[in-house]
Amino acid sequence: MTQPTAQPARTALVTGAAGFIGYHLAQALLAAGWRVVGIDNLNDYYDVRLKQRRQAMLLQNPGFTILNDGIEAPGRMMGLFEAHRPDVVIHLAAQAGVRYSIENPRSYLESNITGTFEILEAARAFPPAHMLLASTSSAYGANTVMPYAETAKADHQMSFYAATKKATESMAHSYAHLFGLPVTMFRFFTVYGPWGRPDMALFKFTKAILEGRAIDVYNHGDMKRDFTYVTDLVAAIMLLIEAVPVRPEAGVVADGDSLSPVAPFRVVNIGNSEPVQLVDYIAAIEAATGKRATRNLMDMQPGDVPATWADTTLLERLTGYTPKTRVPEGVQAFVDWYRDYYGV
Repeated sequence: MTQPTAQPARTALVTGAAGFIGYHLAQALLAAGWRVVGIDNLNDYYDVRLKQRRQAMLLQNPGFTILNDGIEAPGRMMGLFEAHRPDVVIHLAAQAGVRYSIENPRSYLESNITGTFEILEAARAFPPAHMLLASTSSAYGANTVMPYAETAKADHQMSFYAATKKATESMAHSYAHLFGLPVTMFRFFTVYGPWGRPDMALFKFTKAILEGRAIDVYNHGDMKRDFTYVTDLVAAIMLLIEAVPVRPEAGVVADGDSLSPVAPFRVVNIGNSEPVQLVDYIAAIEAATGKRATRNLMDMQPGDVPATWADTTLLERLTGYTPKTRVPEGVQAFVDWYRDYYGV
């Protein structure tokens, strides 16, 4: 009896693979049997050693390869696409951070706009079955109608970071329409967890509290965030890979669906759908560290928004999945990782 021929592993191209989310996603893809090709420029926006450590762990798996270069380098993405012909592209690489975009906007232009253009051009030449591009809840900007739904207008971004991410959504839509590239943009909400970024509140607060220093609490603590645990985000992305958007017949789109009427393009929120007060988030860190925080109350930072809250109805409709990790559980996991990693 003839044995069935084993199917070759599918290839995923992950940009920003040594980053916080990229690392967790690459690990999940490898565990699921994918071949993963990564690219990351290992820039010094935050401690490069953290990125190098994540990358070193990924390289222990023979199914993972990575190129350390910038996505905005002319022709670099074209060469990667031609060499590896990825089945799926998950584009996470970006210059992140709302506040840093005020100090150094050009880095956002080069990485977020030019880098995404290079990826879209490469996909035009070597089309993958599905492209998933990271956007942000910051795209909702001045919108005050909550929870944020993907079908709501998002026209008034409050930071240059958010403006560049919203621009990439429009760029990707045009390529989806012109060249039939299936694209899912996922807007994620305040992601946190082990191996997180040192510029994020959880990392900064944990470090300061353990060192006995005061923490800067913006808007006097009157802020809410839809905190999303990183493994929940990754689980949602993995499921969305299979939810390939298709151009609707006669431009008819179901109620509540963000699918474009003229392109295989969709925007999907990934959040916990449970906004948490900043003071409660700090309380969870205090409980996890066993130490009280000294608070330095400050005014709102330019470019920030007072609240975020994701409507995840569309995500559940497409995948059957809704993120569920509660803040105390997720914060405890981060603090445990932090203590272990830094030996404190």
